[in-house]
Amino acid sequence: MTAIQELRYRADAAPLLAAVRDLPSPVWLDSGRPHSSAGRFDIVSAAPLRVLTARAGHGAATLTDTAALLAEFSAPHGPASPAATLPFAGGLIGWLGYGLGMDLQAVARHSPEIARLPALRIGFYPWAAIVDHQTRRAALVFHPACPPALRRDVENRCRAAPAPARLGEPAGFALQTPFIATTSAARYRADIARILEYLAAGDCYQVNYAQHFSAACAGDPWQAYCRLRALLPSPFSAYLATEDDAVLCFSPERFLRVEGDLVETRPIKGTIARGRTAEEDAALAHRLRTSTKDRAENLMIVDLLRNDLGKSCVPGSIAVPELFALESFANVHHLVSTVTGRLRADQTPLDLLANCFPGGSVTGAPKKRAMEIIAELEPVARALYCGSIFYLSTHGRMDSNIAIRTLVADGSRIHCWGGGGIVADSDPKAEYQESLMKVQLLMKALNP
Repeated sequence: MTAIQELRYRADAAPLLAAVRDLPSPVWLDSGRPHSSAGRFDIVSAAPLRVLTARAGHGAATLTDTAALLAEFSAPHGPASPAATLPFAGGLIGWLGYGLGMDLQAVARHSPEIARLPALRIGFYPWAAIVDHQTRRAALVFHPACPPALRRDVENRCRAAPAPARLGEPAGFALQTPFIATTSAARYRADIARILEYLAAGDCYQVNYAQHFSAACAGDPWQAYCRLRALLPSPFSAYLATEDDAVLCFSPERFLRVEGDLVETRPIKGTIARGRTAEEDAALAHRLRTSTKDRAENLMIVDLLRNDLGKSCVPGSIAVPELFALESFANVHHLVSTVTGRLRADQTPLDLLANCFPGGSVTGAPKKRAMEIIAELEPVARALYCGSIFYLSTHGRMDSNIAIRTLVADGSRIHCWGGGGIVADSDPKAEYQESLMKVQLLMKALNP
């Protein structure tokens, strides 16, 4: 049976990850607390019992293996009823890269993979430290498959985790060169012009175009993550590390959440920078809320996601309880909508992921044609960017993000991407500035 032990509540879960990050494949699904109040749960784990990976071109088949892996550890033990109120009771944690979405949508590749991450990497994690900031409680949760020696080690580490003040100032990570854009300004303008031609011809209504940046680096990416999360706290942040690579994600966007048969997605479409004064900030927020262009973009993606959810949800159950809500973060305001539905009895959360992936807010509409145009024009593959980081518990709960505001450190280089939705009345100069605005805080914080 699933075992639960109370832990001391802490407003900042960083020490829990610090205590276990020398174990294999550490993960932290980070609420952004205490720097932001938007997120509820922190989930920390490490030492998965098994890991599945797949390169681009083979990820779709591996989703079947993923379902089998979850079933292998779930079936013998039944539902984890003691942990019913917790988001995670042992299960899958990992990522789906954008390249997996190309496999699922049968979109041909044209651009090279710069970052060396696999298109899919998912582990079965038999334990987690969970911090619930709503109830101000924390717990260690152990799945029945967790080896006793690992359980004892984790208990000792988590109970001895240092206070945040004793972690020290993050240091030891540095860029060796500034971030450089792969796409020149001239190439960007030409690509936007080509997208506008596709839009005028009726190929699609919106295309999400992104540019790639990279820099040489040295040191520990965990220390870079600690520095950045204080500057850009986000409710769907994540830190995941492997032997060779690390993912540093500061996403504000939920992709898909499943609790019981309730499905929720919260697409972001519409972005404007924060102001330098309270008056300027309020004026910019008002401009975004009333922007005809941004509201139209958001509505296009809401319609796309209603269609995607319809592949897995009960007919007639899909609703839009929130449209064009304003959400504010450290560097930007966003327009966010909410779409809900009820999962059909013949569908699993993994089926839902496969049917909706990649998220429409980072592709455009119609999805497949927009992705074909992206593949034609973007000179570098997106790797994990615009994919998803997720968990799926053995007791059925799932949550996932859209992996935007995401950096990938693979040895001696670090990569990031920034993009935005292009529609028929887009101004190329404004779109270029928006793509920079979304990542400039990340890049400036790390630039030498």
